[in-house]
Amino acid sequence: MDFLIVTGMSGAGKTVAVNELEDMGFFCVDNIPSRLVSDFARLCVQSPITGRIALVTDFRSGEQFAGFPTELEQLSAEGHNYRILMLEADTKVILRRYKENRRRHPLLEDGSQGLEAAIETERGLLTPIRQMADYIIDTSHIRTAQLRERVEQLFGDENGKMVITCMSFGYKYGVPAETDLLFDVRCLPNPFYVPELRPKTGLSADVRDYVLATPEAKGLAARLDSLLDYLLPLYIAEGKCSLVIGFGCTGGQHRSVTFAELFRARLLEKGYRTAVSHRDVSQRQ
Repeated sequence: MDFLIVTGMSGAGKTVAVNELEDMGFFCVDNIPSRLVSDFARLCVQSPITGRIALVTDFRSGEQFAGFPTELEQLSAEGHNYRILMLEADTKVILRRYKENRRRHPLLEDGSQGLEAAIETERGLLTPIRQMADYIIDTSHIRTAQLRERVEQLFGDENGKMVITCMSFGYKYGVPAETDLLFDVRCLPNPFYVPELRPKTGLSADVRDYVLATPEAKGLAARLDSLLDYLLPLYIAEGKCSLVIGFGCTGGQHRSVTFAELFRARLLEKGYRTAVSHRDVSQRQ
């Protein structure tokens, strides 16, 4: 059987993600003890459960989570396919979320460390799983609706193709941790300094025309196009499920949005399964 395993940092948005998966038709099991993953897979084979299955397991399993890699090996040994969706966020963001919802972090049970230390301990313990993940979503700077949209983009059309997400962002708000390829377009003329374009974004035709009309943008676009033509088949041959191409400018409003939209359209024309995400387009400058 095929399984999507959802895991990651406590407070990073796994509940939102699994709710979206359930709305998309996945059979979802939340907070399954890590040591029961392979047992559950055997039950699925013997049961009438069909379709896509998502399992959520994390440090709520307590000490059992240490055996999670062994469970994954067992899944493979029994012929099951699985992919891992990892959710994470910056420590400061998770601290704020815990203070807002007043939930208890699972690594605070023994009372031996403070909340920030517990978050950093969890991050370190998750490092081996992160390295195995097929999909990584950094929820530090995105709203709930954006997270649901991102999950839908990744899993809404299961046709086996690698999903390429063209993501715009602003460097002033931080670099998205989930990017695989990162291109800095701050070298291009900035529409922010054109009074009539400043309040608009790269989603507006006049901003796109301004950015793409420059010789610098044309030259950069041509070279990136050539680079991606070379790289993308290599990623596909490697079996990569998800690729995030980040385009960054100062505020994430104009140049980065323009280039994310441009390359999403170009990659769609070439037959790639492509999505777009504008992380900071709603931020006020």
